Amino acid sequence: MDVAARVTSKGQVTVPKAVRDALGIADGDEIVFRVEGHRAVLAKFPNFLDLGGTVSVPAAKRNVAWDQVIRKTRSVRAAARR
Repeated sequence: MDVAARVTSKGQVTVPKAVRDALGIADGDEIVFRVEGHRAVLAKFPNFLDLGGTVSVPAAKRNVAWDQVIRKTRSVRAAARR
């Protein structure tokens, strides 16, 4: 879908309704612009809290304190560099 919009003197752009509908963008949602070469890609910024529970974690690794995860990760990376 190609939809045009005009940039105002303040550098603002209204996201056309067809684009908002296609991306599921509603009032208050955040969007992100990514520049790829001479193009900009617009996307709805994900709410990371909505991602909770989408990645399966083995039972042995659940309920581990975050500082322990960081410490373990750093030690594994340091050992790999040797």
